Amino acid sequence: MLPRDELLKGIENRESLARVLDLAEQALKTWEITLTDFLSPPELAESEKVFSRLTEVQMVAWGGYPQAERKRLGIARSDLPLDSSQVSVVVLEISGNFLFDPATHRDFLGSMLGTGIVRDKTGDIIVLGERGAQTIVTPELADFLELNLTQVRSVPVKTQRIDPSELKVKEPKKKDLTTVEASMRLDAVASAGFGMSRSKMVSLIDGGDVRVNWKEITQASYQVKSGDLIAIRGKGRLEVKDIVITKKQRYRVELTRYQ
Repeated sequence: MLPRDELLKGIENRESLARVLDLAEQALKTWEITLTDFLSPPELAESEKVFSRLTEVQMVAWGGYPQAERKRLGIARSDLPLDSSQVSVVVLEISGNFLFDPATHRDFLGSMLGTGIVRDKTGDIIVLGERGAQTIVTPELADFLELNLTQVRSVPVKTQRIDPSELKVKEPKKKDLTTVEASMRLDAVASAGFGMSRSKMVSLIDGGDVRVNWKEITQASYQVKSGDLIAIRGKGRLEVKDIVITKKQRYRVELTRYQ
């Protein structure tokens, strides 16, 4: 048996992680690979933290493409082979003419959930503008959505499976930059990395729009460190890389921004 109480100490997404541990114990007992539903980035980060403390089981995360935000976990005993090809997902295309009634990510998700499915069974949604969208789901949902997802906003749509190679995923734009700051405060580093004023950044932090390592941070004075990933809703992500203390006791920070 896994030391559940100890592993769940300090975990925010306790209910989700408890279900993940249930599947880990099942994998240990049955010698079979178990699969979770889709997990959010914070749940994935906490799962990785928990599994780093375990030697008898292993996990692999996959969401249909390498940069996917929402992913399923495959869990197996450490002495069994495990890779992403064993984490089954299905790609669906939701096609329609959205030229005169544009639909957002929220619209597509709302229409999917409106058929009666739960969010945990769905992965990322890639909006394709006036042509519709593509989405990743668990295999058991594919037939149901092909039959029942027939409209998004006012637009009739056709939902059908496509090969994963047909996913239209754009590589994120990447920009490396360097800043020198008096401290490693979140508002200082993030405002430099995202090219906006400190006051604007503080406003975003106060409003709950900023996450560090997928955890919502509402304190502008939060101290970031090398390896942290700062994400702002709708603005992209910022990776904190090397940090060097200068002769004047300031911090020279290497950053990579993805958008």
